[in-house]
Amino acid sequence: MDFYISATTDIGIKRTVNQDSLTVRKLATRTGPMVLAVLCDGMGGLRFGEMASASLIGAFTDWMYTYLPVLSQKPLEDHVIREQWTDIIIAENEKIRHFGREHNCNVGSTVTALLLTENRYFLLNIGDSRAYEVSDRARQLTEDHTLAADEVRRGNMTREQADQAPMQNVLTRCVGVMEEVQPDMFFGDTKKDALYILCSDGFRHHISMEEIREHFKKCFGGEEQEIKQQEEYLVELNKQRGETDNISVVTVMVR
Repeated sequence: MDFYISATTDIGIKRTVNQDSLTVRKLATRTGPMVLAVLCDGMGGLRFGEMASASLIGAFTDWMYTYLPVLSQKPLEDHVIREQWTDIIIAENEKIRHFGREHNCNVGSTVTALLLTENRYFLLNIGDSRAYEVSDRARQLTEDHTLAADEVRRGNMTREQADQAPMQNVLTRCVGVMEEVQPDMFFGDTKKDALYILCSDGFRHHISMEEIREHFKKCFGGEEQEIKQQEEYLVELNKQRGETDNISVVTVMVR
């Protein structure tokens, strides 16, 4: 099994600063190849949102260099990743909150983090950035933390209605704003001949999950440059359809 990786970020048609931050790294370990992908969508005045998202990327990158080499000497366990990644969120939440208090403003960020091994994936989410698994069908792996998503879970809205509702952009959970924040964690078996996609909300406001599947399925059997081409096409399609937010996507193909 091997992993092909790609990432694209765009400031969009209206913003003056790109507050999205991302990283994707392919690693060689004693237990086989792995990929760590993290995508964060910052929010806050001036450049503060950019600081918040970059801080989270830095924290997960530090974890990758400090802890993952030791953990990967044997098969990874769900509860260990849950505990260590929750500790990252607790520390970053307090760090970003402290920064916000010092500058008298609310500063925060979403975060979606994915660790892929040959056998298993480990996924963390806070906010409304998303993770998808695309093969013969597209499947959303994360749950949004928004007022609209809450209404869907209560049965008061359909997913289609929520995607058009003004409250779809009102977060109920993010890093750096609330005194305490709990991440959602998801675990599953890595699927061969599949794509794993992380994206900010700007990437999927104006394109459907089916469009994501239709375009990315063209990459199956291809190389990283073909993945990059589809990422850039969909970013431009979002802009043509009027997306005003920053637009970011990370893609990992499992071969």
